[in-house]
Amino acid sequence: MSAQQTPSPAPVLDVRGLSVGYGGGRGGTTQVTHEISFSVAPGEILALVGESGSGKTTTAQAAINLLPQGGQVLAGSIALDGEDVTDASASRWRSLRGRRVGLVPQDPGGSLDPTKRIGDSIAEAFRIHRAAPRRILADRVVELLERVGLDDPVRRAKQYPHELSGGMKQRVLIAGAIALGPGLLIADEPTSALDVTVQRRIMELLDDLRRESGTGILLVTHDLALAGEAADRVLVLQGGRVQEEGTSEVVLGNPTAEYTRRLLADAPTLATPVHRVARTEADRAPDEAPVLAVSDLTVEFGGGFLTRTPVFRAVDGVSFAIPRGTTHALVGESGSGKTTTARAVAAFQGAASGSVTLLGQDVLALRGPARRALRRQVQLVYQNPFGSLDPRQTILESVLEPLTNFGLEASPGARREHAVAALERVSLPAALHRRRPRELSGGQRQRVAIARAIVLHPELLILDEATSALDVTVQAEILRLLDDLQRERGMTYLVISHDLAVVRQIADTVTVLRRGRTVEQGTTAEIFASPQQDYTRDLIASIPGGVHP
Repeated sequence: MSAQQTPSPAPVLDVRGLSVGYGGGRGGTTQVTHEISFSVAPGEILALVGESGSGKTTTAQAAINLLPQGGQVLAGSIALDGEDVTDASASRWRSLRGRRVGLVPQDPGGSLDPTKRIGDSIAEAFRIHRAAPRRILADRVVELLERVGLDDPVRRAKQYPHELSGGMKQRVLIAGAIALGPGLLIADEPTSALDVTVQRRIMELLDDLRRESGTGILLVTHDLALAGEAADRVLVLQGGRVQEEGTSEVVLGNPTAEYTRRLLADAPTLATPVHRVARTEADRAPDEAPVLAVSDLTVEFGGGFLTRTPVFRAVDGVSFAIPRGTTHALVGESGSGKTTTARAVAAFQGAASGSVTLLGQDVLALRGPARRALRRQVQLVYQNPFGSLDPRQTILESVLEPLTNFGLEASPGARREHAVAALERVSLPAALHRRRPRELSGGQRQRVAIARAIVLHPELLILDEATSALDVTVQAEILRLLDDLQRERGMTYLVISHDLAVVRQIADTVTVLRRGRTVEQGTTAEIFASPQQDYTRDLIASIPGGVHP
C-alpha cells in the first residue's frame, strides 16, 4: 500500500456464510437461507431484492438477532463495526439496538404500541439509552417528526397510532429508528405504505443520513425501481440463495441471472406499455346504472361535545361513478381521504353529508340485516394483511370463514373446494394451506386476504393498497388475476393506491385527491398523458424509474 492510500473503513455490517432455519422440534429444522454473504460500508446503501419468501426479511432479522420464535442461525457469522455479535447475549443486543443499529420494520400497523402516544413511542429510545435530558425530549421528538415529513408535528406527537394513516405510521417508525443516529439502519420495505411524494422525501432523508452521518443502510425492498435509484449495490435473492450481486447499475441494467431478468420484466413503470382496453362511461348502455355512484360525499371526525376537539373534514365533497366491469382508482398522498372514502362505500364509516349508492341501494342508510347482506356484494382488501387475518386460523380456515358465515355452498366439502380454488388463483400452493399468518411472508399474507375477498364473488371489490406489500412477480400475477376476473365475471373494482405505475396498468378512470378534495378527475389515459394540475404532475414525477410527462 502506498503512502497516499488509506485503508477502507471497516463495514458497519459484515455477514459471512449466513444460513438460517426454522423449527427444531419433532418436525426437524427447515433451512430457509443458504450461506449468504454481504457487507454494508459506512455511507453505503445495499438493497436486498427478491420475491416474497426469498429470505430478504429473514436475513435482515438474523443480522440483528430479531428472528421470530423458532428461527435460528445455523451457520455463519455476523459482525457490527468489527464486533462479532453472532452469539451476543440478549443484554448486549439491547444495548446495540437503537444506538448502533436502527430498524424500520415492514408492518407499521403492528409495530407501534396502540396505548402510547406517538411522541412517547419515539422518546422511548432516548429514555432506554439515557440519550437526552427529559427537558428537551419533546423538542427532539417534534424535530424528528418534522424531519420525516409529517405535517403539524406537535399535533401528531400527541396522537395515537389509530389516528394516523398507514403512511404516517411508517414515517413515525422511521423517525424512531433514526432517533439516536445509528451507524447502521435496516429498512425493511420502508416505503411500501407510502405515497410517491412521501416516498421520495423518505429516500432523500435516508440519502442525507448516509452522506452527512456516514450511516450504512441495508434496504430490503421488492421495488426494483426504488432499489435502482437509491442503492449503491444490489443483492438478488431467490429461495434463500444469492443469485447475483453488484452495483445497481450493472445488476439492474445488465443482469446476468435469468431470475433477475424476470423480476425486471414484471416490474411496472410508467414506461411499461398498457395493453388494457379501457371501458369508460361512454361504453355502457344508456340505461345501465353504475355499480357505484358517490355524490358530494363529506366525512368529518371530531367535534364532539365531550372531546371538545375541532371538526376535521377528512373527505370534502367527493363525487365519482364506476360503471359495471370497470376499475376506478383513488390516488393521492397519505391523508388525502382515499381510505376514508373507501370505508364509507363499504358501510364501515358514516358520513356528514352526500350519498353512496351501491347496486341501487343507499349504503349510508342501511342497517342490520340489510347492511350484512350488502357486505357479501362488496369486499375490501386492506392495506395491512397481517391485521386483517385471524392469527389463530390457518389460511384455509380464513378463506373458508366467509363462505360459512354467508351459508354458501351446499356442503363443507364443496366449501372447502371453493376455498382451495380461490387460494390457487392467487398462487398459494397446497403446502401453505395449513400454515397460520405468522408463518407467511408479508406478500403471502396479502394473497390470502385477496383470496378471502374473491371467494364470495362480490360485485364490487375495494382494493386498499392491495399490491403494496407484494414483490413485483406476485404483483404482476395478482394484477393479471384481477384483470381475468373482471373479464370473466364483469367484476367492478375501486382501487386505492399510491403506486401510479400500477394504477396506469389497471384503472379505466382516476380521481386525484388532496386533503379530502378532488384535484382532478378523468380517464387514466387523460390524467397520465396530460395532467392539468401541478399536484398531479408532482405525483407522476415522483415515481421512481418512470417516464414522466
